Amino acid sequence: MGMVRIVAAGSLGVAALAVVAAEPAGAATSTVRLYKVVYDPSGSDTHANSQLNREYVVLKNGGKKTVKLTGWTVRDTKKHVYTFGTFSLKPGKYVYIHTGHGTNTSANVYQNKGWYVWNNTADKVSLRTAAGTSAGTCSWKHTKSGYKVC
Repeated sequence: MGMVRIVAAGSLGVAALAVVAAEPAGAATSTVRLYKVVYDPSGSDTHANSQLNREYVVLKNGGKKTVKLTGWTVRDTKKHVYTFGTFSLKPGKYVYIHTGHGTNTSANVYQNKGWYVWNNTADKVSLRTAAGTSAGTCSWKHTKSGYKVC
């Protein structure tokens, strides 16, 4: 629940009240951020799982506390959505969100897609908390590198 602060001010005998809304208790900017997107890995675009997993998004926890990412989402402009299951990211650690299939670990999770998600010509990654609040975006137009550091 947010706190409300009431401030009284007077000028020439006229009283005025201003209501200022403060941030909800415990609200803070997330320390987890989009770090990098490999949207066009080298090699041919094939259905091979090994190639699909070379396309990925990297998140980094730049804070000093573990962050629960359960329910957080990563999405593109075409509404492809990856939702984290039960998952926590330790301080200073990275998690790779691969496009293909695999077994989730503390550093790698998989979207289980059979084709590429991130467009080579231009796209945007949006990261949202479990509550739906934006935790950042990263967009690009195709470059020779095939990746974007966010």
